[in-house]
Amino acid sequence: MNLKQNKETDLKSVISTYVTSGCHLSIGGFTINRNPMAAVYEIIRQKIQGLHIYAHSNGQGVDELIGGGCVSSIEIAYAGSGKFASTCIRFKKAVQENFIKIEDYSNYQMTLRFLAGSMGVPFLPTRSSLGSDIIKIWGFSPEMRKENSKFPNDKLKVMDNPFDNWCDTQKVVVVPAINPDVTILHVQEADLRGNCRIQGLSFADVEQAKSAKHLIITCEKLYKGDELKIDSDRTQIPFIHVDAVVHAPWGAYPTACYNYYDYDPRYLKDYATAAKDDGLYNDYLKKFVYDLNDHNALLKVVGDERLNTIKADPRTGYAANLDRR
Repeated sequence: MNLKQNKETDLKSVISTYVTSGCHLSIGGFTINRNPMAAVYEIIRQKIQGLHIYAHSNGQGVDELIGGGCVSSIEIAYAGSGKFASTCIRFKKAVQENFIKIEDYSNYQMTLRFLAGSMGVPFLPTRSSLGSDIIKIWGFSPEMRKENSKFPNDKLKVMDNPFDNWCDTQKVVVVPAINPDVTILHVQEADLRGNCRIQGLSFADVEQAKSAKHLIITCEKLYKGDELKIDSDRTQIPFIHVDAVVHAPWGAYPTACYNYYDYDPRYLKDYATAAKDDGLYNDYLKKFVYDLNDHNALLKVVGDERLNTIKADPRTGYAANLDRR
């Protein structure tokens, strides 16, 4: 627990401190919404490898980490970037060519796994996936599980319901808790101590935050005073969970950040084209990641004119009249 009054830091140093090769990392967001992209690009830029990733239903962040050669294994419910890639492209290629190991769960099961981790219990029960191949097909071998103490012995277990005398459920699935070494989230508002507010849908981010051994926050707006003490019930993630806070405006770009900006359809479309070809993808990484010093440099490459087209309408929280084709 980090109780420091001021946890503000810079992205380069916090990534090099907490995200080490081989660590178990969770990233927040959902498909092309509020992915911590500034942090993702910094991980790729620092060439951190061998990561074991946990994600609920992520898209752009997961795909770029895999495309950047940072990931060796992943546990996830769904990897897709909306209409731009119904299944993430570099993710799909890596799985098909056995570059990474994958184990899949239902959306609800991944939420329960993070919730169990946040509660400090070893597992939680559900009926989700009963009768499905999620129970039958495992991505990680017994040998892989034995070699790494961070993996549970089994993907999941089906057990008799001990309270079946008063309900009609005979069997339940129990799923193991997740306690990542590090979770990284992008939020709309935070303060120096690490109190955080998410506007709009929170997805599984709150559970991911509370289940982690270390939590890194990037944010659109960083308050220097006690502003978040007002209406404190809106603060979903209290400071006790947070290790570091980075002020990173546009830190979810090119994914959306509700009430601040929409996703960039042009960037995501161009990315999907590049991701389908190894040569084009290497060129993409060079231009948009390796040749740039930080996320601000990426924003300058994109340009203010284009960024202005995706700024959120204050009435709806989304960009008005955005050509999403």
